[in-house]
Amino acid sequence: MLIPSIDLKGGQVVQLVQGRTLALASDDVFTWVDKFAHFEKVQVIDLDGALESGSNDGLIREICTKLGCRVGGGIRTIDRAQAILAAGATHIIVSSSLFKNGDIDTLFAADLARAVGANRVIAAVDSFQGKVVVRGWRESTGLTAVHAVRILEPYCAEFLYTHVDTEGLMRGTDIEAIRRVREATSRPLAAAGGITTRDEIDLLDRMGVDAVVGMAIYTGLLPLESGC
Repeated sequence: MLIPSIDLKGGQVVQLVQGRTLALASDDVFTWVDKFAHFEKVQVIDLDGALESGSNDGLIREICTKLGCRVGGGIRTIDRAQAILAAGATHIIVSSSLFKNGDIDTLFAADLARAVGANRVIAAVDSFQGKVVVRGWRESTGLTAVHAVRILEPYCAEFLYTHVDTEGLMRGTDIEAIRRVREATSRPLAAAGGITTRDEIDLLDRMGVDAVVGMAIYTGLLPLESGC
């Protein structure tokens, strides 16, 4: 399944290369929302929240009235998780708060699962140079994604794996890295990070992995008419 991604920063839809370099920005948020209306799932990430530079809460609430959204970015407390779900998100995507002092914070993961229901939690395990990275991909934990998903599996309904090394480059993703994560967990898995072609999406689908795509859609390289 193809899951379009809406990344928000400063009230705009943006695309960043490896989470750092701005490649695209558009004020026309709801034109894209309308284009994604026929998709079963849409991913919304508040980059300001992830980078602790603000929030796009008003936009997120409005988008959630129009799309079935899984929302992430800066969800570091149970109160914040509950607020995002109350705003209409179907699921929350949580990353940095699941890791503490270079290890997995299973106490927080368990508390979050009890508070909102593990069935509404997507654990984001984002990898750069083979290690899980957090806080807007600025900080490495030293842990592998495979290790992380094995430990976090009891506390979530699904995983999101982003291969940061290829994010935004539109040169394809690392299928073998995704395959290793797929084999490490029985939970549903969505993958992101440079996915560019319909062939990649179809290959991931055969592996039982959903494909989260941003840059290739916004540049027109992957037409939405190719289906979901």
